[in-house]
Amino acid sequence: MNIFVMILIAIFMAGAYMLGAPSQRMTEQETQYAIERADLRSIAECAAAAHNATIHDTKFEDICVAQNKIESKFICLNTNLTVTKCEIIRNKKPAYSFIVTATAPIDPENYNNMMEILEQHFADAGTFGIFQNKLIVAGGTATKRAVPAGIISDMELQDGQLVYMTQYEIPDAETKFAAATAANVNCPAGTVKVYRFGRWQCIGYNTKTDCGGDMIWDSDLLECVADESRRPLCASQQTAVLVDSVWECINPFPEKNCPPDMVARLNYNTLEWECVTDPTQSEDVKKCGHITGGAIYGKPGATLRVPQTSSCTDCEQMVTDPDTCESVCIPDPTRIGDGKCYPGTTTECSGTSRGFYFGFPSKQYAENVPAISNKSVPIDAAHSQNRKFNCMDCGDRTIDTEKSLPPYIAICK
Repeated sequence: MNIFVMILIAIFMAGAYMLGAPSQRMTEQETQYAIERADLRSIAECAAAAHNATIHDTKFEDICVAQNKIESKFICLNTNLTVTKCEIIRNKKPAYSFIVTATAPIDPENYNNMMEILEQHFADAGTFGIFQNKLIVAGGTATKRAVPAGIISDMELQDGQLVYMTQYEIPDAETKFAAATAANVNCPAGTVKVYRFGRWQCIGYNTKTDCGGDMIWDSDLLECVADESRRPLCASQQTAVLVDSVWECINPFPEKNCPPDMVARLNYNTLEWECVTDPTQSEDVKKCGHITGGAIYGKPGATLRVPQTSSCTDCEQMVTDPDTCESVCIPDPTRIGDGKCYPGTTTECSGTSRGFYFGFPSKQYAENVPAISNKSVPIDAAHSQNRKFNCMDCGDRTIDTEKSLPPYIAICK
């Protein structure tokens, strides 16, 4: 009987030991720890996937994005670290460009576990860590990355958020060159051959410092313009004009025989003399006896044309205000088919990605055109200021129909 009682006691003690054994408790703790680590790692992996998708200009659509309130944004700053548009404006890029991804704040008790996960699985991710006191603390690194105040305000960052920040460079606009439609040219030493405005031209290797002849670089127009300081003082009855980028004094009274009731006139676009109707022989039916006008176009330092009938180009027509007796040149859309006005084929400049625009030389010039009174005219390097009609090819971006008004204005999306 005593032996039977001793056996029961031994079995009871063995069962009690098995139920409260340290190995059983260790299994429960390890399972809970693994669950917490798996949840934290899934948050980090979801944030990294959303960030990489933004970099590749795609979307990462997963339920984890909404569950963890993950948000990715493009944020650009100027030199004053103020948030600005992520666009190239007048050939100038933002000083700093970032892609920022942030999650919802995590529990402070999980900071250490999250830092271990970042160190173990995202050591090469760059600036990827927990946001604390305006800093991003990354796992496995001794340095802390300061976050500009503009990004903190724009993203509304809070302590405890998992933040992934990558700096990138805005790519330059793609430049497309049209095939040559004219014969090739041989350029002298110090210049390079380029195809611009429908024909081959020879320009200096660096047009900002080497304009050649009597030309000077205009930082506003981004092109070489006539240097007025080199304009010569011509003799009586002579006019100073640019011939091959060099000032020359030309006699306005050449030995050219014209028919009766016609006089010789210098065409300032082709620099050739032509016979036109003698204005003194035609009957004056205008309200104004004397037509006046200031400079047709130009900024300080630019070459200004004399406001007379010969000032308008082949793409323009002269309009006179009968009240003020002031005349100006405005675009004439009916002249697009003229080869002197537009050298290409007009039917090729059509569709959703191409459109005509006029090379307005200045904002003051555009203010004289009633057809575009409610439109903004771009004066930048992407649009020529040649006072002729040009074809804008936007490629995949297509023409912005709201801002454009062919054949006067063409702006890409």
